[in-house]
Amino acid sequence: MSQKSKVKHLGKLKGFSIQFLPFSEIKDLGSDERIKKILNIVLGNNILIQQGKLKAEEEARLIGDTMAMIDHIKGFQGVELAVIDNGGNDGIWGKFKKNIANTIIGGNLGAITIIGPATIVKEIKRNPKRIELLLNR
Repeated sequence: MSQKSKVKHLGKLKGFSIQFLPFSEIKDLGSDERIKKILNIVLGNNILIQQGKLKAEEEARLIGDTMAMIDHIKGFQGVELAVIDNGGNDGIWGKFKKNIANTIIGGNLGAITIIGPATIVKEIKRNPKRIELLLNR
């Protein structure tokens, strides 16, 4: 198969960018400000890779807010979200140390959260050895 026919087969992909958000940029923000910052990034057709993970109530609020926006913002279809966390095979002492460290720094820095607009991100597959980010054409 020639190079030219391979490119034709791939189709066109809408413009997007990938943005990394370090924990240091959101650690001092309240829940409302965190969600607002994340939504502003995602609504700009960006796939967000965030160091750490949101609190359970923040994640639920983010999903609820995006569901409410679907009918109000033209072309917006929601978000795809995945959290990749460090295993969990630390044992009791390892979990204890990790919980103390997370409490001191104010979040779980061993995790990564990926959030992208559903118009761009079709699916996020994860397993212990890799992350697959499937994009819409």
